[in-house]
Amino acid sequence: MLDRAWIAAHIPHQGSMCLLDAVTDWSPGEIRCRASSHRAADNPLRDGERLGSAAGIEYAAQAMAVHGALLAGADEAPRQGYLASVRGVHLHVARLDDLPDDLDIHAERLSGDGNTILYQFAVAHRGQALLAGRAAVILDAGRLATESAP
Repeated sequence: MLDRAWIAAHIPHQGSMCLLDAVTDWSPGEIRCRASSHRAADNPLRDGERLGSAAGIEYAAQAMAVHGALLAGADEAPRQGYLASVRGVHLHVARLDDLPDDLDIHAERLSGDGNTILYQFAVAHRGQALLAGRAAVILDAGRLATESAP
């Protein structure tokens, strides 16, 4: 199991914005992570006293970033990914901050090429689905824009 320190060393999110605590399982096609930061009073995604369930998309996006880092391996820096779109998102609860146990985050790579990846993701608590959807990630978007410029 990879811990929060490993995660923070391999994704751009730092401090309280690094939302994940651990990678519990992964393969080239998917990743599972655990998080407790939804209960933290200083969670940067909170709006006042609550953390809405749509914030779970960021948890899933960070799991995707960790997956990219794992796929890159130790000898290569992971490519910078940008969440381009989310689709088919279903929110099954209104908020996350009132859930007493850790969140389980799952992301499965459905397809991809050298520049884009499509993931399916789900966030659960005690086996209950909280939200699910699909996300498109564009890799190295800044470099792509420069390459396609006339």
